[in-house]
Amino acid sequence: MKRTRTAVLAAAAAVAALTPALGQTAATAADGKGNLPQDPVGSGKAWSEDQKHKVEGEVRFHPGVQYKTVTRPGPEGAPEWERKVGDPNTLAWSPSYEFAWTVSDVLVNKGLTTKNGKHAITVHAVLRDARHTVVGEVDKRLSGQGATGRQKVAGNKRIACDTGEYTVEWTLERPGYAKVGGTLRWDSSCEQYRTAFAAERAGK
Repeated sequence: MKRTRTAVLAAAAAVAALTPALGQTAATAADGKGNLPQDPVGSGKAWSEDQKHKVEGEVRFHPGVQYKTVTRPGPEGAPEWERKVGDPNTLAWSPSYEFAWTVSDVLVNKGLTTKNGKHAITVHAVLRDARHTVVGEVDKRLSGQGATGRQKVAGNKRIACDTGEYTVEWTLERPGYAKVGGTLRWDSSCEQYRTAFAAERAGK
């Protein structure tokens, strides 16, 4: 019987993404350039015009691989030990976006920085293909959020495997104060999963 699952195979762990710490010292947002990681991360910080309110933001793009499994017989001599293995013909991506933030304010006349209260946060991301066509977008306003928080937003779009390189344009804003953002790169290749499935089918 076939079933659908979302997973990241242990055999694909070699494709690692570097995760910059929220609030790292960077004047502008970092991007995901380089080796086109499968789980790219970007971050940055910005001050309001009066230099009294700061926003630090981070986004992680989760490709979210999906596939179905098929039943395979057990090894020679014990075919009854059936197992489920990934079906490479059903591979696809289902992206989501994870935003994290810290907002802080400088107390007038005291020179102290505080991270208190509830705040409105707006998160936005656009996924574009190699032709710069929009293939996915999320836009969400969050109210009553703590000064430090995290929110994962589903992309609700299926992306086919091996359809080239994509860019993620993202912003995180504390409306009326400051905004951070940047661009990430992502490669939609599913080759690592096909290799892992082949090893599963071979019983390795």
